[in-house]
Amino acid sequence: MIRLILTAVLILSVSQMVSAQDAQWMGPGRDGIYPDVKLLQEWPEEGPELLFVAEEPGKGHSSAVATEDMIYLTGLKDSTEYLTALDLEGNMLWQKAIGPAWNQSFPDSRCTPTVDGDRVYVLTGMDMLVCFNASSGEVLWKVDIHEEYDSHWDIFGVSESILLVDDKLIVTPGGESTTVLALDKMSGELVWKSESLGAQRSNLSPLLIDHCGQKYIITATRTHMISVDPANGEIMWTYHYNTLDEQEQNSTILANTPTYSDSCLWITSGWDKESVMLEIAPDGRSVSEKYVDQTFDNQNHGVVLVDGYLYGSNFTERYSGKWVCMNWDTGEIVWIEHWFNKGPIISADGMLYCYEEKRGNMALVKADPDGFEVISSFKVREGSGPHWARPTIYNGMLLVRHGKVLIAYKIGA
Repeated sequence: MIRLILTAVLILSVSQMVSAQDAQWMGPGRDGIYPDVKLLQEWPEEGPELLFVAEEPGKGHSSAVATEDMIYLTGLKDSTEYLTALDLEGNMLWQKAIGPAWNQSFPDSRCTPTVDGDRVYVLTGMDMLVCFNASSGEVLWKVDIHEEYDSHWDIFGVSESILLVDDKLIVTPGGESTTVLALDKMSGELVWKSESLGAQRSNLSPLLIDHCGQKYIITATRTHMISVDPANGEIMWTYHYNTLDEQEQNSTILANTPTYSDSCLWITSGWDKESVMLEIAPDGRSVSEKYVDQTFDNQNHGVVLVDGYLYGSNFTERYSGKWVCMNWDTGEIVWIEHWFNKGPIISADGMLYCYEEKRGNMALVKADPDGFEVISSFKVREGSGPHWARPTIYNGMLLVRHGKVLIAYKIGA
């Protein structure tokens, strides 16, 4: 009887942990690590069971997020971005316009929704920030960041997914009037704005870290990584990472949310630009280079840190790359493996989910510094275009965005 009770408690605890995970960009820690456990350690030969294919969302490279009863994702239809809400069986509950879409390079939606209780926050490629009621889709408030705060963007517009810090929404508009904003999550009113660094915004989504007992926002402009005090917007330090050429063009594109662990911050961006491990001073006011790496330059697909090792793909050419494992502490490249192509990566339950960008092959790989071994794989056949969207895991369900469709697979044991 005692064993049965303990088992029931454990199952309930795991269920509560998974269902209560934060619905935001790259999972609870914005690091690509999902808390689900008891997932399949091997897939059937034809791949995991297909649960549904939703064709209503519109085109996008953004990820889906899920709560205990709904799935949310953004998408482009004609020249407008929409927020779509589905139930957990893939049926559309509602679809609401967010605002005009970016109209230049890669106009497909790129903002992953951020869900907080009964509210959903999204940002368009044209910098329109909108707060929706999570159940009905009613617009509760909206702020034109570009109009109100003179945001500056590059040829890709806005690719930022909103960071929530306590009761504040964090946005990084760049420009001449500010660099980072904090808005009240209930009203959209300004809480604080940082000083301006006179720079265009980057294409990455910010991260909240807990360093030596203090919280800091890590974000970027087009050229600099920066740290900001979430209490008042003070810029704590800047690090010059991206250098522009004579035509003011990028040498690389800052699109990856940095990875933080043990006072260190990993910055990587592909395009043969060296990756850098920064060490943050205990007082949070400066950084120093711990090591620089030229091999593990991840383009825009993200990396995951599992048990002291960093996993992901690197950049060999515009349309090719290999899979890499690196020792976090030393920077040693432990292994490099060719498997189809580079692409997005996430992790859960000790496994890597590697999703190559060109053909849509998805691999289940054990997170193991001893070698890259594909345990199972299948091909994502629905949808069209490059496979750039980061997959999401929720309650034993793998959610894969490809073009205008969302595909759900059953990966719970």
